[in-house]
Amino acid sequence: MPERKAQILIVDDHPALRYALARMIEHEPDLEVCGQADGVTQAFRLMASMSPDLVLVDISLRDGHGLDLIKDLRAGKTPPRILVVSNHDEASYAERALHAGAHGYVTKSAAPAEIVQAIRKVLEGDVYVSRQTAMRLLGDMVGSRPQPGKSPEQILSDRELQVFEFLGQGLNSKEIGERLMLTSKTIDSHRENIKDKLGINSGNELIVRAVLWVHHR
Repeated sequence: MPERKAQILIVDDHPALRYALARMIEHEPDLEVCGQADGVTQAFRLMASMSPDLVLVDISLRDGHGLDLIKDLRAGKTPPRILVVSNHDEASYAERALHAGAHGYVTKSAAPAEIVQAIRKVLEGDVYVSRQTAMRLLGDMVGSRPQPGKSPEQILSDRELQVFEFLGQGLNSKEIGERLMLTSKTIDSHRENIKDKLGINSGNELIVRAVLWVHHR
């Protein structure tokens, strides 16, 4: 009897990127894509009918946020292994993804061989991040790095950073609320907290700062 292939669920809101990841995985003799989802709702619908060994999660999703999906998956009775595969800068999101419960982080710009290596490492029970991120996290643990400056990813909560990023993408409070399944009033509260933490005085300044951060990370 042939050896069972590791079952992988891909969660990404870009059809072309899902297709590329699936094609790459299907070329590996020990790996198999068991399903593809474009967002949180579809991901949980598929999770109810299958038991993937690994879920590949993007940070930005059609109907939610990857960090929230990771936390929800980890809260299940039989949580799968989780690897973030994203275009988002690793320095901004890798540590947050690990804290949320992911077992690794690799960027979509990485070579196919590196993405496959990350998949196998996580399936084997290891944690995968780039060498640069590993050294930075180790530096944090031993206290060898200086105190971080006040960049958004360093001082905002997960939810605040999500709102800040969506603002930088041009979404208003109502649209962000729909993405994160929160009320506009809650989003406005997060906006005020972000302004306080970043020392921003006006709504317009907040938008400008968010746009600059999104496009210059």
